[in-house]
Amino acid sequence: MSLIPVTIVTGFLGSGKTTLLKRVLTEAHGQKIAVIENEFGEENIDTDILVNDTQENIIQMNNGCICCTIREDLRETLQLLAAKRRKGMLDFERVVIETTGLADPGPVAQTFFMDEEIAEQYLLDSILTLVDAKHAQTQLDERQEARRQVGFADQIFISKADLVADDEVKALMHRLTQMNPRAPQKAVHFGEVAIADVFDLRGFNLNAKLDIDPDFLTEDAPGHDHHVHGEHCDHPSHEHDHGHHHHHDDDVKSFVFRSDKPFSPAKLEDFLGAIVNIYGPRMLRYKGVLNMEGTERKVIFQGVHQLMGSDLGPAWGQGEKKNSKMVFIGIDLPKDIFVQGLEQCLV
Repeated sequence: MSLIPVTIVTGFLGSGKTTLLKRVLTEAHGQKIAVIENEFGEENIDTDILVNDTQENIIQMNNGCICCTIREDLRETLQLLAAKRRKGMLDFERVVIETTGLADPGPVAQTFFMDEEIAEQYLLDSILTLVDAKHAQTQLDERQEARRQVGFADQIFISKADLVADDEVKALMHRLTQMNPRAPQKAVHFGEVAIADVFDLRGFNLNAKLDIDPDFLTEDAPGHDHHVHGEHCDHPSHEHDHGHHHHHDDDVKSFVFRSDKPFSPAKLEDFLGAIVNIYGPRMLRYKGVLNMEGTERKVIFQGVHQLMGSDLGPAWGQGEKKNSKMVFIGIDLPKDIFVQGLEQCLV
């Protein structure tokens, strides 16, 4: 049986997660989806859509979806759903997990790699983060959870963009890009997101058997070189161009490492093992397409916190320039230590 794809929806309080999930649960999209909701969520979907006096914590929706609140831990809920599906008691094709607005998505994501039983049945597809344009700057300034949710995202949806001025939306997008350059951003109206933008994004193929986008940090995007500078530089791109000139010193930041020289596999493995050991809890997401000595194929590497995986990708194309690109997204990571160490791993 093929693995059941899972999407994690995260975002700070009031960012529109529930609106998005209501769409998923009630729209006639022809997909059978199981939605797992952290019960201590700030606004339960159930109050609007479901009658909440049932003892059963799994409720079948009229469009074929299933809604289920977590009463135990996530692992048990996932195992219960998979068991009911195997026995033909429940029919669903994918799972959406809504985390509470104050949650760090890291431990939820790790469940799918740490736990063998879960890993044999489910495939984590992506983490979607909703950001409320009206309140985001304050939330990002004040709450580490909000910054972490941005750092973990594979796709960012900006809600309530119609309630703020265009230059404020631009400033927010600029800030989000500095925190997480690998997540595409899209402004959405009232959580109205096309299902195609939510599912099968393949943002999280740690076990990269799926295709990976080798251009995940293309050079051609305007102004996209700002995350390669040191954090204390006064590069003009750090200032917004609409007169506010406030530079947010976020603790969640990203930086990119690039090299045309191949890596020595043994040295790189030792170095990455060491930094993950020390900085793992602060390393939110990291990803790379690597040129390794001794193979004609690209090596795809990806990780979350202390969990890291790599796999052989496609062969380097005829005439394609072999180089390595890595992006690290984390909380106060010492960029100079990372860069120095990675340079010492080159052949």
